[in-house]
Amino acid sequence: MKPSVLLVECPDRPGLVHGISGVLFRRGVNVVGNHEFVDRPSQRFFMRTEFDGTVDTTELMTELRSVVPEGATLRLSHLEPKRVVVLASKEHHCVADILVRHAFKQLNAHIQAVVSNHDALESFVEKFDLPFHCIPHGELSREVHEAEILTAVLRYKPDYIVLAKYMRVLSPGFVHRFPARILNIHHSFLPAFVGARPYHQAYERGVKVIGASAHFVTEQLDAGPIIVQQVIPVDHTHGAADLAQAGQDVEQLALARAMRLVFEDRVFLCENRTVIFD
Repeated sequence: MKPSVLLVECPDRPGLVHGISGVLFRRGVNVVGNHEFVDRPSQRFFMRTEFDGTVDTTELMTELRSVVPEGATLRLSHLEPKRVVVLASKEHHCVADILVRHAFKQLNAHIQAVVSNHDALESFVEKFDLPFHCIPHGELSREVHEAEILTAVLRYKPDYIVLAKYMRVLSPGFVHRFPARILNIHHSFLPAFVGARPYHQAYERGVKVIGASAHFVTEQLDAGPIIVQQVIPVDHTHGAADLAQAGQDVEQLALARAMRLVFEDRVFLCENRTVIFD
């Protein structure tokens, strides 16, 4: 049986850990894991507490609010698998990794469907008995195409959307519908190697490390709060194709880890940064 998870965010003040843990003690539950952090610049307090035991949720939340500052954000999670829609284009590596991990229940997620602007991955996705929606963009305006993508996504009522190398920029209107609920992965050369063929650009510069960044999507392209960054070393023996393959490998790892952290309720937002209790 999974533990329950209490998530707290509020202005910092003395005695918060004592007050919150005291409420849990009086409710007769057993704390099995606890993390807390104070972001000094913003003076925000963050806490994630796992506990075993049965409680009356309404009574627990009422008592907790009596020991935290006004305006505190309190949430009780039972770590139910999150409903997820994956957006993809042509590249297979991130979609393949997600679907395999999903099949073996490694992500605390229920993948509802894959939506793509190309049909390249349709036969692969169908091997996993998942719906695949191909919505080509060729003859459509950006606005019409995105509206059709949104219609396909909304039918599944997702908790989160994962961009698994989806190669279309989402509009601010789309992003606003899913605040802090869209995850993206990209090669970490941005903005150093922008535009087409980033790995060829990296090869020409003789880079010594490559990596990937998983982040929440915001209106500003590739500038949302970072969840995971991972790197691997490379050297002069790596050609452009070798760098691309290594880049795909690290993209898979970074995106999978970000999904696990978010779907296990381990990530808090702190302005344009993240607080992560792993």
